[in-house]
Amino acid sequence: MTTTAIEIAPNSALLVIDVQKGFDEESFWGPRNNPAAEDNIAALMDAWQAAGRPVVLVRHASVQPGSVLAADHPGHAFKDLVEKRSEGALVVTKTVNSAFYGTPDLADWLTAQGIGQLVLVGIQTNMCVETTARMAGNLGYDVLVPLDATHTFDLAGPAGLALTADELATATAVNLQGGGFARVTTTADLLTA
Repeated sequence: MTTTAIEIAPNSALLVIDVQKGFDEESFWGPRNNPAAEDNIAALMDAWQAAGRPVVLVRHASVQPGSVLAADHPGHAFKDLVEKRSEGALVVTKTVNSAFYGTPDLADWLTAQGIGQLVLVGIQTNMCVETTARMAGNLGYDVLVPLDATHTFDLAGPAGLALTADELATATAVNLQGGGFARVTTTADLLTA
């Protein structure tokens, strides 16, 4: 999707957003897209750690009654692929869509580390990944989103409107790159940058 070469900063931070076991509960979320998302996330985590670049794990602690992402639910835990790659990572816990409204404060941490480039991966493409990317773009970060290292679910809206997970992912790509919030790319492009 990109036409210019991507340069990865030596301290580019990989934000792994909400890759939690609760998102495996299809009966709660419905149909998902991109079954390769987890493999791509793992590949990027491995590459970031091998290069000594910072990794930030973001975890959603839902305050909605009955949520599979509530702090007291088994679904709150990171998926195994993230848990086994978590050593040395900063963990940010949030209750809303944006990782910039969490604990500890992400922007403060990024500033203290002198980090200006962020790569966002995780779940859901059109919710927490897109919201965090939009905020990061507004805050002046250079934001990269490898869309194939994210996934989402079919979603119903008002008055019978509904979009499939793939349609939502396409809309996110258009919103982020077309709106100037982020550059949308692929896992392969980042791994070879």
